[in-house]
Amino acid sequence: MLFNSLQFFLFFPIVTVLYFVLPHKYRWAWLLAASCYFYMALIPIYILILGFTIVVDYFAGVWIEKAKGRNKKWLLICSLIANIGVLAFFKYYNFLNDNLTELLGFANMQNPMFNLSIILPVGLSFHTFQAMSYTIEVYRGKQKAEQHFGIYALYVMFYSQLVAGPIERPQNMLHQFKRKHNIDWVRIVAGLKQMLWGLFKKVLIADRLAEVVDTVYNSPGGFTGADYWIASIFFAFQIYYDFSGYSDIAIGSARVMGFDLMTNFNRPYAARTLSEFWSRWHISLSTWFKDYVYIPLGGNRVKPGRLYFNLLFVFMLSGLWHGASWTFVMWGFMHGVYLIMAQVRDNRMTSSGWKSINKHLRYSLNVSWIFILSVLAWVFFRAASWDISVSILNSMLTDWESIVSGNIHLINYDIPLREILICFFLIAFTIFLEWVFDKDKLMAVVHRIPFGWRLTAQITVLVLVLIDISYAYYTKSSSFIYFQF
Repeated sequence: MLFNSLQFFLFFPIVTVLYFVLPHKYRWAWLLAASCYFYMALIPIYILILGFTIVVDYFAGVWIEKAKGRNKKWLLICSLIANIGVLAFFKYYNFLNDNLTELLGFANMQNPMFNLSIILPVGLSFHTFQAMSYTIEVYRGKQKAEQHFGIYALYVMFYSQLVAGPIERPQNMLHQFKRKHNIDWVRIVAGLKQMLWGLFKKVLIADRLAEVVDTVYNSPGGFTGADYWIASIFFAFQIYYDFSGYSDIAIGSARVMGFDLMTNFNRPYAARTLSEFWSRWHISLSTWFKDYVYIPLGGNRVKPGRLYFNLLFVFMLSGLWHGASWTFVMWGFMHGVYLIMAQVRDNRMTSSGWKSINKHLRYSLNVSWIFILSVLAWVFFRAASWDISVSILNSMLTDWESIVSGNIHLINYDIPLREILICFFLIAFTIFLEWVFDKDKLMAVVHRIPFGWRLTAQITVLVLVLIDISYAYYTKSSSFIYFQF
């Protein structure tokens, strides 16, 4: 079920109202049933895959807690193999088989294996990682094994973050399902506002940007370097508003019922360094790789050579997590190289001339540089193939004549210049709003405005946004990008 669908607009209020109406002891069962329905609204049979991993990890957690020595480790390994095995089969089988065919072809040999016509279960990478975090935390002794099978199943299947996160840790969620949540109108209003903000970002901005991005990337021939820069910049914001919009709806819907999900985005394009960018972008996944892969490899407490290997390995693995394609691996590799360069140069210009520059200008230059690096990497993330990625990057980095002259071919593909300017305006407007909400002092000034005027302004904005969202939904609505992961 899509958050931006009419089906969800009916599902959410029904589930929420009945959640508060039911006695506390039955609420977990209601949420679990609703979450099953939410997931089965897409491809019903795939609920069996979730059921398999839930059963495996539930018993693994119970047995790991009781086990000693090597048995404890082997139980964890069996749990991880079961989870990774399911993920590998559905997501990476055809990718690995294609690469095996290529390798055997060099030796004039045929691959006896054939590709399978299988559809990737929605959100498989997300709930697989969430399930693995549970057994790992139980193994480390940081989480007690959950004895209530239904509560554990709800931890994996909670509809708000089932399909695309945030990827929660058991320490944050399991106890919340046992707590009684009373109606709290302050939380409800705050949650609904966050859901509306997420819809605004997804439907009004991300889907609008997608029209320009798809025009260029789906048929990449005949465009100039300027076109590719515009489309790539738009994609950087499209994927941000698309995914952060999803996270806002997930967090907001959970908040309405009294649950607290972790923050998943924090103005990533305001980052001044690459490490800061990754502390702000898809935070639940970044911290997952940090805690369960990067630190066990030694983290940054190792010699430079090993540190560089750790960075490259983790980011290439992160790229592979996003998709079964070498373009995703290259996207991760580029970010790994960026971070290695940052380690070598401390990611700062330390000359006295650089320090003498006005701090606001220095901040703007740093932010712009990090953004440009991320845009170049996004090309591999969005392009359909390796060859297309290289071709687009080559044009972006060499076709300076079109960039300087403003030679834009997009306007010849039913994309009027007015639409491009509107997209830039919406990006700038949303960046300003995020900056305003991030400044507590400025918000304090806003709250000093008389309540009546503030309420009138909020209602007016709400009505206008709802009208715009409704119009955009029927003309430009699409599924969320991260559903494919």
